[in-house]
Amino acid sequence: MLKQRTIQQEVKTIGVGVHSGTKVTLTLRPAPIDTGIVFTRVDLQPPVVFPATALNIGDTKMASTLIKEGAKVSTVEHLLSACAGLGIDNLYIDVSAEEIPIMDGSASSFVYLLQQAGMEEQLAAKKFIRVLKPVEIREGTGKSEKWARLEPYDGFKLHFFIEFNHPAVDGTSQTAEVDFEQVSYVKDVARARTFGFMQDVEMLRGIGLARGGSLENAIVMDEYRILNADGLRFDDEFVRHKILDAIGDLYLIGHPFLASYVAHKSGHGLNNQLLRVLLSQPDSFEIVSFEDDQMAPRSYADQERREWAMN
Repeated sequence: MLKQRTIQQEVKTIGVGVHSGTKVTLTLRPAPIDTGIVFTRVDLQPPVVFPATALNIGDTKMASTLIKEGAKVSTVEHLLSACAGLGIDNLYIDVSAEEIPIMDGSASSFVYLLQQAGMEEQLAAKKFIRVLKPVEIREGTGKSEKWARLEPYDGFKLHFFIEFNHPAVDGTSQTAEVDFEQVSYVKDVARARTFGFMQDVEMLRGIGLARGGSLENAIVMDEYRILNADGLRFDDEFVRHKILDAIGDLYLIGHPFLASYVAHKSGHGLNNQLLRVLLSQPDSFEIVSFEDDQMAPRSYADQERREWAMN
């Protein structure tokens, strides 16, 4: 049986929020069967609890942000991406501010933290969302058109296309596909960093955002080139990070997907709309489990064991 998973022990780290620049303490704790991923703002009195679900996302301008009772937790997608990549079903996440720390701008620090906590399989079957028919969301027209689609697939793969019309981005591949039957989340996705443009950073700081952003936690570009001295981690790091983001955004459905995700210039907002459209069409998906590992798609039956074995 493919089992649900949590972590063995509590782990903690400290970082900064990319927008507020505030120091943030992040604590990960084991959670019981069928809990899901649950964020808690422990700096508030009383603490505010945010189940990580698509319908609880209230803002997607700069990140995926959970909102409840006037409180929020933003930039949840990188940590959720790491949870999805390592097969974590149930987890308590305590945070001391309104942002998840940005760390190095990728999901690799969260992968390391989860691996340090250790894995614990639980005595309950893992639940999957199996897409039964295509579901799509589109915005804009012509060159400004953006779209994202979920299609039936016996596994989990993502195909993404970006377009930024910037020399540094144009010099790399702007299309990437990741099929987890063939590649490793830890090796091939988790290390891809977020990116931004210097003029945008300056504009955001002017309105009180991006105060914690730096070359230490993002790929930053001026009008012509990448400013980071160490360059890129992957030849296609820009589009690969968009895949990392999408994995985190999609995990807000509450379970791992059995589906193919295809996107053209999508972002947090469109990804969330896609999940809402899926949820509004109950005949477009089903929830399944696998009592026999041999019946499960290889992307899950084999992948999770490999990821947890890596340190």
